[in-house]
Amino acid sequence: MKFDKEKMRLYAITDRHWLNGRSLKEVVKESLDGGVTFLQLRDKNSDDETFLQEATELQELCRDYKVPLIINDNVGIALKMNADGVHVGQSDMEAGAVREKLGPDKILGVSARTVEQALLAQERGADYLGVGAVFATGSKADAAELPHETLKAICEAVSIPVVAIGGITAENISQLKGTGICGVAVISAIYAQNNIKEAAEELKEAVDKIVL
Repeated sequence: MKFDKEKMRLYAITDRHWLNGRSLKEVVKESLDGGVTFLQLRDKNSDDETFLQEATELQELCRDYKVPLIINDNVGIALKMNADGVHVGQSDMEAGAVREKLGPDKILGVSARTVEQALLAQERGADYLGVGAVFATGSKADAAELPHETLKAICEAVSIPVVAIGGITAENISQLKGTGICGVAVISAIYAQNNIKEAAEELKEAVDKIVL
């Protein structure tokens, strides 16, 4: 499943930390109702059986909304459930090896922090890049803040879509205008909020103002 870069506008990444007794499917549905256009299932702690069950449920939901579902890191699960694609970081499986396993038709996203990493990922088959952290974030303890000049340089260097990630909120998103991004990826700005649907709607409205 290849995709239109418009699908990258509001990219949500799941996190079980804020479920508060609710199901992941329930909170994801609220975010999709609010305008999320792309979803990544990220779960570092569940066993493969639980992960697969959850991923399959979310895939059915995402297909109802015509939203791509990407699996974080776990290529095996993605292949088993026929997910739309996979996202890998710099410390995960190398992009070229992931592309080889996925084949040409699945979506491959790669995290990058430098122009060199971005160009290499593109060369090895990435369909889009996740670049950050563009603001200070508590979601990843090791994510140092990336200068917006570097984000812009990466966008200018590659021909594939770039999504900014890290500490993004409806209040600071305007600072990313002019960098060349196709969208933003968020976790807590949606899933840590009391009203997930409203949070997604607010973010979608904010990103639409800065992305051409």
